[in-house]
Amino acid sequence: MTDPHYDVRGGGPVLLVIPGGAGHPMGLDGMTEVLAERFTVVTYDPLGLAHGRLGLPVVEQRVQEWSEGACRVLDTVPGGEESAYVLGFSSGGIAALDLLARHPERVRHLVAHEPPVVGVLPDGARQQARFREVYDTYRAAGLRAAGARLAAVLEEREPEADQEPRPVSRAEESSSPLALFLAHVLRPFSSYVPELDAPAARLTLAAGADSRGQLLYRTATFLAERTGAGFAEFPGGHLGAAEHPRAFADRLLAALDLSGRR
Repeated sequence: MTDPHYDVRGGGPVLLVIPGGAGHPMGLDGMTEVLAERFTVVTYDPLGLAHGRLGLPVVEQRVQEWSEGACRVLDTVPGGEESAYVLGFSSGGIAALDLLARHPERVRHLVAHEPPVVGVLPDGARQQARFREVYDTYRAAGLRAAGARLAAVLEEREPEADQEPRPVSRAEESSSPLALFLAHVLRPFSSYVPELDAPAARLTLAAGADSRGQLLYRTATFLAERTGAGFAEFPGGHLGAAEHPRAFADRLLAALDLSGRR
């Protein structure tokens, strides 16, 4: 078991950020810079992709390994040994839900932004199968074709005609966070079904305003209603934190009921 990779900035209560995709924190600097004015922001990098491990072999990922790694990160950060605020994006939101289920005492409040826990939906089996089709497309036809199919899944529409196949080499895969996500994260994480008896009072499901009418907005609102957790709409879409960093950070403060606290 390797030491966890993470970055720390700011001061105040601990806020653990778990990125989406393959866990690379790209695109989050603007948001974390704003949040560091109020929090000790700890950005977890589960695979160490931003810490010198991009290009090294990656195995099939497991939700539990990410959540246990997050717990180990909290063990190492001053103030994190008690309870921390947690913000998880997409696949990172799934790991955060697992952290809340396994170690509820470590989570002061969790905001899970568009986690693809589609297995909770009434048509969950079909949606999980569609994510497996994205994986199959990636293996057979490469990044561009898989990206187009993934977009169709998220937008709940039929995919366009298949594009010209361009399979990804092992070297290309190991150096691309998107390829690593499609190859080793998408399938096991989208198969995960969260514990529905997690502490709802410490959970807020979130989705972007631009994601209305799409699969992950539907998933977040359904899970919030099913568990009795809160729901919050954030600026932008699935990548709202990168698109609107300050507005996203302000909305997070409101969701955590910290907008008026110092």
